[in-house]
Amino acid sequence: MRVLAALIVLVLAGSSALAQRFPSEGFADLNDRLSPAVVNVSTAQRLGDDNGNLPDFPEGSPLERFNEFFGDAPRIANSLGSGFIIDPSGIVVTNNHVIEDADEIEVTLVDGRTLPTTLIGRDPVTDLAVLQIQSGDEDFPYVAFGDSDTARVGDWAIAIGNPFGFGGTLTVGVVSARGRDVGGRYDDYIQSDVAINTGNSGGPLFNLDGDVIGINTLIYSPTGASVGISFSIPSAIAERVVGQLIEYGETRRGWLGLSVRRVDSDMAESLGLSAPRGAYISRIEEAGPADRAGLEQGDLVLRYDGYDIADDRMFSRLVAETEAGQSVPIDVQRRGNPLTIRATVEQLTEERPDSVALPTETASETVENEMFGLTLAELDPASRRRFRVHPDAEGVLIIAVDPLSDAAGKARAGDVIEELAYSRVETIADLIEVADGFDAGQAVLFQLNRGGQYVLQSIRK
Repeated sequence: MRVLAALIVLVLAGSSALAQRFPSEGFADLNDRLSPAVVNVSTAQRLGDDNGNLPDFPEGSPLERFNEFFGDAPRIANSLGSGFIIDPSGIVVTNNHVIEDADEIEVTLVDGRTLPTTLIGRDPVTDLAVLQIQSGDEDFPYVAFGDSDTARVGDWAIAIGNPFGFGGTLTVGVVSARGRDVGGRYDDYIQSDVAINTGNSGGPLFNLDGDVIGINTLIYSPTGASVGISFSIPSAIAERVVGQLIEYGETRRGWLGLSVRRVDSDMAESLGLSAPRGAYISRIEEAGPADRAGLEQGDLVLRYDGYDIADDRMFSRLVAETEAGQSVPIDVQRRGNPLTIRATVEQLTEERPDSVALPTETASETVENEMFGLTLAELDPASRRRFRVHPDAEGVLIIAVDPLSDAAGKARAGDVIEELAYSRVETIADLIEVADGFDAGQAVLFQLNRGGQYVLQSIRK
């Protein structure tokens, strides 16, 4: 009986705590406070050439009969999304994909008014855009960004948006995961099970304090409708990008002139790490900031400007968030030895031209060998053409991979082995000499040139 009484006390205490955190009336008060700042975003795009002329529907098409009806009248393509106001002057945040290629952008407020906007700036890399409502000196209701870094898995989350064009819709769920990567350059999505559907894109994800902790952007669904896996850009990323778009009309990211890749468990073993961490430098751009600072291809970045580097994505984000002209310390491991290098970050321009000359080697006799589950050959002009080898690549060519070997899925035909265990290899003889120092079954670090990109793989002998 005492045990039962104690359990009852605990349950009642827990219920009391929940009641204090979650009002009995649910989320109605939050909706009343927040929904006036959430807008529906509609866009229009005029289709046709510069003179308003449109391509005819093809002969035999079921729509052919409309050619005469439409004539030279412009056809309009429309799309719907969501957004939210972050300033009383009418500044709206939404997704770039909601307004991309639009000729006209309007927002509809919760009171039913539809108002025109102008585009302040957009960033396709993070899929964010900022608009300005055109409505004189009117003050608009607005919401504020919160700290997404404090959002924990299991916390309640609320979305308000415009699913399927219905407008003014609230859905509730929890934060399901953090740090999701779906293939973008700076991905760090918040995953939730909040119902997000077509038209919710660009809308806010709130916490229970009513702060915006994310911008709803993607869903994973085999059907196209919500199945409980939604992704939101965290406010920690969005707030900085939005601030730059408002101030400059563009984003200003830091750039070091290098490429990094993820450290997996096999690579960690080869690098002498107890667990995967850091970012492996796979390529250095000649005469770029990293090159001038003395960073080298093959360096393992463990700290950047005082931050421990968990993985390659974290490193890329930190560099992008660094102001141009700032000098930062970078702690690396080079061939097993610790080293600190200071580098001055420059501003990223999204397009940097590559200038490489085609090789002019004369043909040589092809030499083949098999090891590590790889069929290898010396590089010559014929093999370069056959496998479309990048002009920069110099080393030993992989022409086949044994599908039952450890190399399967790691190396590809056409890859060029440039280094083995940090040792430069130019011929098969060089590679055999280095490989002889390793026992059967031991993981060996390969640096591969794959179409001009440097790939690091750990392959067992």
